[in-house]
Amino acid sequence: MPKAFPPEFRRDVVAVARKGEASTAQVARDFGVSESCLARWLRIADREDGLAAPAGHGHDDTEVRELRRRNKLLEQENEILRRATAYFARDVLPLPSLSPRIGLGASAWALRYDGVLLLVMIHFVVSPRGSGGG
Repeated sequence: MPKAFPPEFRRDVVAVARKGEASTAQVARDFGVSESCLARWLRIADREDGLAAPAGHGHDDTEVRELRRRNKLLEQENEILRRATAYFARDVLPLPSLSPRIGLGASAWALRYDGVLLLVMIHFVVSPRGSGGG
């Protein structure tokens, strides 16, 4: 078990570390404590002095929790779309005869879903090489 330091000693070490005249590693070596111990003392002192929010409380934790929930929902939606794309892709029929009528940079496919024939057209612009900025 690590040895216990008196509260006065901890306060002195934290005060010296907060002055910033030396790195925390140097302060820890000078006082004979480990860097992780000093870092822990600094976190505790910040919390006690109101410089940092207590762990597990505050608006940031609520926001992080909400963002994680939203991220999970978006990942689930992505997975559903990925599976739907794979399902629909097995019935895709390319229609090369329509492409010349649509124009350069366009593609068309027919997609059959539950007996309904859908026409999917994708158009993209192709710029000549060397004609863009530079």
